Amino acid sequence: MSDEDSKPGGARAADGHVAPAEWPGYMTFDRPGWAALRANTPMTLAEDDLAALRGLQDPIGIADVEEVFLPLSRLLNLHVAAARQLGQVKDAFLGRPVKRPPYVIAVVGSVAVGKSTFARVLRALLARWPDHPRVDLVTTDGFLYPTRVLKERGLMTRKGFPESYDTAAMIRFLAAVKAGEPMVEAPVYSHLSYDIVPDAGQSVRQPDILILEGLNLLQVNPTSSVVVSDFCDISMYLDADEADVAAWYVQRFLLLQKTAFQNPSSYFHHYRDLSHDAAVETARGIWQTINRVNLHDNILPTRKRADLVLRKAADHTISEVRLRMT
Repeated sequence: MSDEDSKPGGARAADGHVAPAEWPGYMTFDRPGWAALRANTPMTLAEDDLAALRGLQDPIGIADVEEVFLPLSRLLNLHVAAARQLGQVKDAFLGRPVKRPPYVIAVVGSVAVGKSTFARVLRALLARWPDHPRVDLVTTDGFLYPTRVLKERGLMTRKGFPESYDTAAMIRFLAAVKAGEPMVEAPVYSHLSYDIVPDAGQSVRQPDILILEGLNLLQVNPTSSVVVSDFCDISMYLDADEADVAAWYVQRFLLLQKTAFQNPSSYFHHYRDLSHDAAVETARGIWQTINRVNLHDNILPTRKRADLVLRKAADHTISEVRLRMT
């Protein structure tokens, strides 16, 4: 998504990784090199399972699971085991019963890059490992301020920007989950009403793993001593060329115009009768004035804080994986 990504990569090793000069501290794998790291990790998803997990426009297939997600789930399984061992050391030092706080995975990236589908597939695979069967998925949309508050603060055109989230509430939620509280409620967001659902919540009950999916999870706030990423054990950033993400956004808008926007309860119901050209122009305008600005100002600058950067090609397939080594 930036000029650095168009530069030629470094020398490619026999094991399928490269070391681009512009990515110091990362090992970069092409798809075959990453796929080889699956080792003997079994396939635990069938085509029917995958069909239920796909998003509106992300044509993820069995090959993607085998070559990208299974090596990733193997890596995460090893990380979870290591985190538990380290926790046992601390418990032994303190002379207290062994605790098993949830392992928190952050999934970050632009609007329309495919985070939701990615997170759902990852959750399904991780939940099939025998030693951490309880995996919850929470999206940070639930921590957006209600529409009433956003309107009062003049932030409706800044929805998705850091200031549109109740970050303090998100941090309290994560702190409670990490502390092992029996049940923690996360607020629920409706994409139909484009607002927080009143008197509704998602119950999180001591999961083995919590996947947190959102736009701004890797933000650093100079005015706060605690940030969201302090509670995340590992983070991954979904990356793609900006032109591809913009095209995916427009495609998604056109699809929603024919489906969800037709519902009278939809916040975007007023777009339902736009001509094709007008709908494309509207979607491009929203991308340029809101989502692209948020991407450049807030999301993209956090990319190199991620532990893994998974790069998507124009057809949505993940073609390259960068793994932080430092």
